[in-house]
Amino acid sequence: MKLAMIGLGKMGANMATRLIQGGHEVVGYNLETAVTDQLAQEVGLIPAYSLAEVVEKLEPPRTAWVMVPSGNPTESVVAELSQRFDAGDLVVDGGNSNYKDTIRRGKMLSDKGIAYVDVGTSGGVWGLKEGYSMMVGGSATAVAQLTPALKTLAPGAETGWGHVGPSGAGHFVKMVHNGIEYGLMEAYAEGFEILKAKEDFDLDLHQVAEIWRFGSVVRSWLLDLTANALAEDANLSEIKGYVPDSGEGRWTVFEAIDLDVPAPVITHSLFARFASRQDESFAAKLLAAMRHQFGGHAVVKAED
Repeated sequence: MKLAMIGLGKMGANMATRLIQGGHEVVGYNLETAVTDQLAQEVGLIPAYSLAEVVEKLEPPRTAWVMVPSGNPTESVVAELSQRFDAGDLVVDGGNSNYKDTIRRGKMLSDKGIAYVDVGTSGGVWGLKEGYSMMVGGSATAVAQLTPALKTLAPGAETGWGHVGPSGAGHFVKMVHNGIEYGLMEAYAEGFEILKAKEDFDLDLHQVAEIWRFGSVVRSWLLDLTANALAEDANLSEIKGYVPDSGEGRWTVFEAIDLDVPAPVITHSLFARFASRQDESFAAKLLAAMRHQFGGHAVVKAED
């Protein structure tokens, strides 16, 4: 199969590499031409230096896999492809787009006879070696057209990926996947903080993580990665406790509210990330002030 990979960031570059290693031809385009040139030299990527050149180097029916940041970058690329592609061509969005945007874009392309497939993709920096978990939304015909690439990118030809529903379904499932990920990460983080706080036992956190990795009901790939991090620096002394969020956790909470589904763990894990970014919490200051007002409790004064 011949297709284009638009956006050669870490994941896009790794996906292009895995496809080439699997026998596919990949036309690659990235805003930073040095990245395109490097992949062309190292893995045999067919370089392109504009979306117009991408279209020229593909034969109908064309397939372009978009791996650029969600929001305006994806919107811009899809809009330009909609002008350059013909009926029968296929656009794939493998980023973390909001599923509502995906449904809208799919309708816009469908009106022009262009297929649109959303692929919620998980695997991170390990995907090149281990394969990617892919949640696929779109028409059966469009997904069938993309299937050779999906089988190559997945951990196994028939495992780790699936056609989960119509346009938007892939990104919806990936959104909830990431919301669950937030909750799992928060549970591990809180548990290990409790372990660290019990100074009487002087626990070796890396040792505990290694014990839990085998046979325990809480074993997981996230725990494997936690063990890796603790092996490198048990006190995480080089890391600031500032945790961003890229949107999917928020969208999952919004969806839970819209659907009247209680999701306290995912919601709390999102708010914990917000708290991690505060140098000083006004709410905490106000709590201290209220305790002082009604009970005369001592307050810790801010340093001058």
